[in-house]
Amino acid sequence: MLPPLFNIPKSHLQLYGESVYCFRDSLLGKCAQGKNPLDRFANVVAWSISTIRPMIFGAAPFNPVLGETHHVSNGTLNVRLEQVSHHPPVSALHATDEQEQVELIWCQNTTASYYGTSVEAVIHGKRVLKLLNFDETYEMNSPKALIRFFPVPGSNWAGNVRVRCKDSGLEADICYDGKSFLGFGGNHRSIRGKIFDSSSSKTIYEINGSWDRTVTLKNAQSGEITILYNAEDTIRKLNTPSLKDPKGLELTESAVVWREVGQRILKREWEKAREAKRSVEEKQRMAEKERKARGESWTSKYFRVSRTDETGWECYPRESTVPPAPIVAS
Repeated sequence: MLPPLFNIPKSHLQLYGESVYCFRDSLLGKCAQGKNPLDRFANVVAWSISTIRPMIFGAAPFNPVLGETHHVSNGTLNVRLEQVSHHPPVSALHATDEQEQVELIWCQNTTASYYGTSVEAVIHGKRVLKLLNFDETYEMNSPKALIRFFPVPGSNWAGNVRVRCKDSGLEADICYDGKSFLGFGGNHRSIRGKIFDSSSSKTIYEINGSWDRTVTLKNAQSGEITILYNAEDTIRKLNTPSLKDPKGLELTESAVVWREVGQRILKREWEKAREAKRSVEEKQRMAEKERKARGESWTSKYFRVSRTDETGWECYPRESTVPPAPIVAS
């Protein structure tokens, strides 16, 4: 069990959700506002980049307990998450915006490899974004997380991401470059790639920049350069979500499950934080023991879950839309 001294007072489920509902400028809603398929595709690529957030080196969120949930709204966007497996840890996310007619389904699980001086975390699973007004479905994966302890401690995102829309025939290949991750010069948060027509493999736009600053599009024919994504406009100086409806909180809500642990960490009461954390984890073990004694298996409340060797973990929402949440981000 990781000592609370090395925890940030949030569940991993909350951090996962924040990448979708915490923003100053909603790029997810803008995905449906493009005038043509190419505009909408570029907006989806920009949103995909916006979900990559800087990591805090040396501190980790709490591992979500089985059945833990997180439900937050930002404007007309409603987001719900649930921890649908504990061993291995699998998280599911469903978000809907009825005004913009956008739906997002995102199931992920992470496997980590240790290399002595570093850790590489591969994030499995796909994100499926639907623009319902246009009958367009976009699929994309995630880059991997890198944590290095020597020679220069730090964390980064690296690897290749592909965004695909079969309905329009457009695709994007994006590379998060971690080559200078050792820390000896260079921008280790660089991003490069292209948007192209899958039928002809013809490049339409070139993508360049830094995912924590500015990313540009260069028209492959005219050479014109435009701003695709500006991190400061989207994810800088975000407000903490606030509780608007205490009666609407579920007992499984992350903010409820980890409330005492988080409060003790903020007060730097490490021994009490350790006891509170142990209590949360012990409740999970006892619940599992009682289910086994009754011959019962745990069932997700908000998702239907499946797993095959070919497709991996997949999650399907039980409801078509996510209702407004008791917690509000703005």
